[in-house]
Amino acid sequence: MKTTVDIPESDLADAMRFTRAKTKREAIVAAIQDFNRRRRMAELVKHAGTCENMMSVEELQKQRRKG
Repeated sequence: MKTTVDIPESDLADAMRFTRAKTKREAIVAAIQDFNRRRRMAELVKHAGTCENMMSVEELQKQRRKG
């Protein structure tokens, strides 16, 4: 989708440098994907430790050894 957005030149240059993007579009897409990934991870972290019936790592390893 084509969209016109006014992005400060220095911020865009930093995004291109950090993502090693060759084009502005590539840098913007990478930045959006990274932002979304971080938000998804933050949402998952909110639920960490809230499941009472989860197997521990040790229990899972025992199950795997049994076959």
